[in-house]
Amino acid sequence: MAIIVVASNILVQFLFGDWLTWGAFTYPFAFLVTDLTNRIHGAAAARKVVLVGFIVGLACSLVGTQIDGEFGPLVTIRVAVASGLAFFVAQSYDVALFSLLREQRWWVAPLVSSVLGSILDTVLFFFIAFSGILSALAPGVDVGWANEPVPLLGAGPVMPLWVSLAVADWMVKLAIALVALVPFRAIAARAVKQA
Repeated sequence: MAIIVVASNILVQFLFGDWLTWGAFTYPFAFLVTDLTNRIHGAAAARKVVLVGFIVGLACSLVGTQIDGEFGPLVTIRVAVASGLAFFVAQSYDVALFSLLREQRWWVAPLVSSVLGSILDTVLFFFIAFSGILSALAPGVDVGWANEPVPLLGAGPVMPLWVSLAVADWMVKLAIALVALVPFRAIAARAVKQA
């Protein structure tokens, strides 16, 4: 989990097209780690993994607030709070939902918990980090750029830019949740055989 969180915190600094960062491709694997831990070792172990990921992510974000980039700190306090809160809430929800669904067919718990956890993570992060409604949280942080009206994903109805960023991010999370079923099945089956 720590490797995924550190990699995602670094890769979020680099753009992939107009709507994504490279971190969008690594972060969703945190759900795979959480779900595998839950399947193999149980919910208590998965909650510990989430806590470690949260602490590592918070440390990375706080370090990022101290490093100046071209436009100011690499990570604003608002983004650090959004990142930490979204991670902790979404991953904790994933653990709880996976636990509720663990007796269903093998793919139900990891898919449903990852997809719904990803929705929660995406909404919390982008709304807290960039919504103009929450500007009072950090009045010195300029989120005007994220609230510029643009067509959704370049072609849909006009919405704030951060909404397009969130939708694109969630679409990647959904795709990775589907693809991650393959390693989930293989790793979980191997762990059961070895137990």
